[in-house]
Amino acid sequence: MAEAQTFDQRRRAGSALRQQVPRSSHAFWDPPARRPDPVGLLADDDRRRLPDLIPVRYGRMLVSPFTFLRGSAVVMANDLARTPRTGLVVQACGDAHLGNFGVSGTPERNLAFDVNDFDETLPAPWSGMSNGLPPALSWRRRTSASRCRMLPGWPAVP
Repeated sequence: MAEAQTFDQRRRAGSALRQQVPRSSHAFWDPPARRPDPVGLLADDDRRRLPDLIPVRYGRMLVSPFTFLRGSAVVMANDLARTPRTGLVVQACGDAHLGNFGVSGTPERNLAFDVNDFDETLPAPWSGMSNGLPPALSWRRRTSASRCRMLPGWPAVP
């Protein structure tokens, strides 16, 4: 077992990793020339599913871009597998979309923002998880803007 590190040691290690993989390296994504067909990835993923439920899955994915992202984790995972990585691995609970997080109350009557999807958990690169959440947040904001009050200073959603 690795020796426990202090907060300052972890902070310095994180800063060193940030030098190797700067935030700006995650700002853009260009699909590789030989990117697998996303529809083909979904079809391959369907082979392990119950055939009678596949139309239900696609029906749910058609509702909005956000529900498509939720149902097509295999496509996002494939795309993010080729992005820069810090080497940090986390135990991921589900995929990185807004629906896997929530606010709950603590016994002290405080609000806590945390993971709420525990049906599957796998080791995953931190950079993949952190890169997967912004598109989900963006599409969720776009698809629910008419039902939500916008925060002051936020741009209007087209």
